[in-house]
Amino acid sequence: MSNKARTVGVSVLVLLMLGVGRGLAVAQVSLAGDWSTLMHEDGPERGPGPELGDYLGLPINLAARLYADSWSPSRLTEPEQQCRAHTAPYIHRGPDQFRLWEEKDPTSQEVTAIKIFINTFAQTQTIYMNGRVPPSSLAPHTWQGFKTGKWEGNQLVVTTTHIKQGWTRRNGLPHSSEATLIERYVRHGNMLTVINVMRDPVYLTESLIKSENFVLNMNVQPVVYQNWLSCQPDEEIANRPVGYVAHHLPGTNTDIQEFAARYHLPFDATRGGAETMYPEYLQKMATLRSASAK
Repeated sequence: MSNKARTVGVSVLVLLMLGVGRGLAVAQVSLAGDWSTLMHEDGPERGPGPELGDYLGLPINLAARLYADSWSPSRLTEPEQQCRAHTAPYIHRGPDQFRLWEEKDPTSQEVTAIKIFINTFAQTQTIYMNGRVPPSSLAPHTWQGFKTGKWEGNQLVVTTTHIKQGWTRRNGLPHSSEATLIERYVRHGNMLTVINVMRDPVYLTESLIKSENFVLNMNVQPVVYQNWLSCQPDEEIANRPVGYVAHHLPGTNTDIQEFAARYHLPFDATRGGAETMYPEYLQKMATLRSASAK
């Protein structure tokens, strides 16, 4: 073998080794496919929707509690609210089917972005994987926000900013436009777990962690993605005054007491707060129940 041929062979081997090493450094799995939600976790909150006044297990502050107490479900009948999409921190909580695919550079074949189309409100999320820098804090906010992603082992970690104001729980509890979201997508065969951590300096005193599970759907019909492709707002309640917004003045909402009464819970326990997230709160609930029985 000539020296030239030997040199070329060694060079090719080095390049192959570098390629293998690089592949190991960014080890990842494909998340592409159509995914259907499993409603076996937090069912009452995610299916029919949470009950009014149920703030249990959420690290909300006084401002969030006052907002929810003043909120009326009739707001959803107003034309301005009927086509309002769920935001990124909440959109996977309801009945959900989404399609995930990769966009690749045609030359290098490196993934530049991951796209997610969600049938609920026909929302598309773009996760930039090419190191794109988030825009200014003054940039417009959207329902799904601005997303950047990276791989940590086999977990896709997504950071979301620039999110519009939306739900923390769909009974009036809000998150603010200052909220940020960290999501982890973890695949186990045909199962996908999405873990999200929301931080909100306006309405939360601690991070709020939720998770949802999905199963790979191998037989998807187009109708699955057609239910929210268009939304037509209508006047559902006639003869309302122009500009009317359904609401409760502070201290006048009696509906928020029904949840505690139905499940025989101390009313104070249903008011939420960070302490209600932890097992130790059961001891305080017992004390509250004993005090209310006297």
